[in-house]
Amino acid sequence: MSSVANPPIPRSSSCPRGHRHSPPSSQTRRTRLSDSKRRRRLKRKARAAARKLQHIHQALPKPARSLFDTLAGSFTRPTFLRFVVLALATILTVGCRTVCNLLRTLGALAPGHPSSYHRVFSKRRWSCWRLAHGLARWVFDHLVPKGCILLAGDDTVDEHPGEKVFGKGCHRDPVRSSHSYTAYRWGHKWVVLSVLVRFPFTHRLWALPVLVALYRSPADDKKAKRRHKTPTQLLRQLCCVLLRWFRPRHFVLAADGGYGSHEMARFASGCRGRLTLVSKFYPDAQLYEPPPPYSGRGRPRVKGAKLPTPQQVVSGSKRVKWNVAWYGGGRRDVQTVSGTGNWYKAGEGLVVVRWVFVHDLTGSHRDEYFFTTDTDMSVQQVIETYVSRWNEETTFQEMRSYLGLETTRGWKQKTVLRAAPCLFGLYTVVACLYSQLPRRYARVRAVEWVGKQDVTFSDAITAVRRWLWVEWVFCIPGHRAVFEKLSRPFRSLLLHALAPVA
Repeated sequence: MSSVANPPIPRSSSCPRGHRHSPPSSQTRRTRLSDSKRRRRLKRKARAAARKLQHIHQALPKPARSLFDTLAGSFTRPTFLRFVVLALATILTVGCRTVCNLLRTLGALAPGHPSSYHRVFSKRRWSCWRLAHGLARWVFDHLVPKGCILLAGDDTVDEHPGEKVFGKGCHRDPVRSSHSYTAYRWGHKWVVLSVLVRFPFTHRLWALPVLVALYRSPADDKKAKRRHKTPTQLLRQLCCVLLRWFRPRHFVLAADGGYGSHEMARFASGCRGRLTLVSKFYPDAQLYEPPPPYSGRGRPRVKGAKLPTPQQVVSGSKRVKWNVAWYGGGRRDVQTVSGTGNWYKAGEGLVVVRWVFVHDLTGSHRDEYFFTTDTDMSVQQVIETYVSRWNEETTFQEMRSYLGLETTRGWKQKTVLRAAPCLFGLYTVVACLYSQLPRRYARVRAVEWVGKQDVTFSDAITAVRRWLWVEWVFCIPGHRAVFEKLSRPFRSLLLHALAPVA
């Protein structure tokens, strides 16, 4: 029975002993391509993807295309087209800002192999400095074409899970910490330099990031045999870059108390009037008169007679009442005392400063001491300049909520040093695009409540998302005809689903 059911398969003389012929199949075998044919096929696919990327870029609305074209000099053409696709996908995506999730959002609008988009951050050769230069030049030319440029400098910590993430460290979290409790987070600490811009659709200033630097711990620098730079030194380096790029412009920097050091004040005073620093001051700061003229005998003096500390002056002086701009765009009645002096630190010399004591008459804010390196600034200007620095904290909070600052998952050096700074720059791009939107898109508010007067960033990014869906995605040949056939209520419902309220 076994021999009838399973007849033996005859062996061929050419078949080695112990091997049998495979049973006949109706399906033809798939021939293996040679290396040359495989390369030609990959080249055809790459050329097709490049043509499609070029068509997608040409279909962009004019404001978006003109803004991104100013950044094209930082990349090669293929990398630039993929970078634009990733940037727009980051705006349109709701959720994690990983490259995989961005490609899921666009689908067929991201032609080519997915690895070509991953390599934009991890492998491709392009400069973040040139990218920041192009973005800052666009912001200065279109939003602050004349006058003094107001800057804000601060740092923020974004959490990043993973054991082998480049540049990761344990940093103090200023958001969760208080005077009695200190919270720490594992992640990256970014020093951010932003431009404060007043748009016509809002009362408060918006902080638009233009330059970002990664702070690394002393242990990490020692392990890499690299000179350690404090956050103050990193912010000073970013200011040097702006001063070099835009030589005719004058800047006023409002920085947090951590950057109100004698080193930073000496740097600002040495910029020949091109940079003014406004920050917190010390109640017990050592102030002196200028040194007397050299008498010709002995070593020349580096400081004059000692002056009373700001705290001593405030205790015995009459206070002046002012009504100044305050946090959140409101106004507040305060009492002030001011004075001038030469701030001294051993080994670093004297810095001429004007200090201001501020007492909030409502009692909701503690007493503060501010200073500026420009002695011609009025008391009101010093207070309002420092108060405007808080808008950068609002930017950090909005980036976490609407741009997924802490949702990136890159861990290699190039990816870490590129992904987060690009997200900071994308906040600026969204604000710039919203300022150029047609009125029929810009006037639509995402969320309304009683007493709301200003446009928030959630309104801006929701309007930009819907504008991109309608004027870019649905205007691409093949999509326009289908979208125009939809009824107006269904279009509105579709846009609310694709671009939900942030």
